[in-house]
Amino acid sequence: MQLGALIACWGEPRGATGTIDPAVPLGPICTDSRQLAAGQLFVPLVGERFDGHSFLEQAAAAGAQAALVQRDRADAVPAGLLHWLVDDTTQAYQQLALLHRRQLQLPVVAVTGSAGKTTTRELIRAALSPLGPIEASSGNENNDIGVPLTLLRAGTEHRAVVVEMGMRGLGEIERLSAAAEPDVAVITNIGTAHIGRLGSREAIATAKCEITSRLRPEGLLVIPAGDPLLEAAVARVWSGRICRVALSDDPGADQANLVGSLDPSGERLQVEGQGLQVPLAGRHNARNLLLAVAVARELGVPLAAQHQLQVEVPGGRNRRLERGGLTLLDETYNASPEAVLAALDLLAAQPGRRFAVLGTMLELGEQSLALHRQVAERAVALGLDGLVVVSQGAEADAMAAAAAPLSRLAVVAQPEQAAEPLAAWLQRGDVLLLKASRGVALERLIPLLPEQI
Repeated sequence: MQLGALIACWGEPRGATGTIDPAVPLGPICTDSRQLAAGQLFVPLVGERFDGHSFLEQAAAAGAQAALVQRDRADAVPAGLLHWLVDDTTQAYQQLALLHRRQLQLPVVAVTGSAGKTTTRELIRAALSPLGPIEASSGNENNDIGVPLTLLRAGTEHRAVVVEMGMRGLGEIERLSAAAEPDVAVITNIGTAHIGRLGSREAIATAKCEITSRLRPEGLLVIPAGDPLLEAAVARVWSGRICRVALSDDPGADQANLVGSLDPSGERLQVEGQGLQVPLAGRHNARNLLLAVAVARELGVPLAAQHQLQVEVPGGRNRRLERGGLTLLDETYNASPEAVLAALDLLAAQPGRRFAVLGTMLELGEQSLALHRQVAERAVALGLDGLVVVSQGAEADAMAAAAAPLSRLAVVAQPEQAAEPLAAWLQRGDVLLLKASRGVALERLIPLLPEQI
């Protein structure tokens, strides 16, 4: 990209000491003044607790090539710093990412959904790996800053980009879709995560379907089959190609374009005559694998190249640990009701005695008590050998009442307090699931579990 691209977007720059040559290459883009090197373009972002414009002097001293500056902070620009005035530097950052994405002309895959976004992102990355190097979101790069950061990391050495898109309200995914202009969009599911903010699953479906707002007209939308609410939301906004996926015994499998048959062990998936290894445990992850297979097929990767995917997911997601005779299913990173129910089903499929530590699920609004009761009722229905609830207030009471039939039940306020009942219950060969919203910090319990049983 050249400086001329910025001139085309925002006009002639200010602070120039001479004529600007539009053909001059644009330096690497940096949003952190502490890491800025000479020749880079500085974009000072503004958040609730920070304002990068405070570091414009520092950026100039470090030899910044130029900067983008919000009009309302023009007074912060040091003399001699080449700069463009923009209405909002975060939006300008997204525009830079779009310009870069258009210049590279790499296929872009965008992933959203109420649960399983990160896992599906990593499955797609692995499924596309036969094409060559794949750039993808890392950690929590699924927001207004993270998505453009991922796009801007992509280079000519890459063969595709996979971006994860999260949201907490309407309009957020629409902005991210505008920055990415995806060739393939994936919606993993419509659940109840953030229902406290959006009010209903219908509103959540509307928000997730914003991913199609800038999906290329010839592009492909990949969704799970059999969800009438999702189908209705999609029909309102997308008239292009759709690939629906399902396991053979799922409701709606007869509507699917891509169907997989899971063997009784849950480890092998038959798809169009090919046997695929399911790299992550659980039926929900077999469905996520089908979403990834559909994406890879669209981008020209044959099924035969995907028979054994190597997938690494971030900590606290789909992590299986062996600790002193105890099998630990570490799902501490986050939790929605749908994800907790899926994790409980996975736990129930394990041999031996099965225990769970379940913490509060946040941002569920008026439906919070009913949804907390629902997951506790599932723990009872699955016949778990014990449950520790890490919660307080009405949610704790709701879960405790619903789980009362269990022979072993404890309710504690903090993760560390769960160690005491578990120490009394657990035996060698047991399986323990840990699942809660990020704010609970349930991972604090792990070092307190017995090292030997």
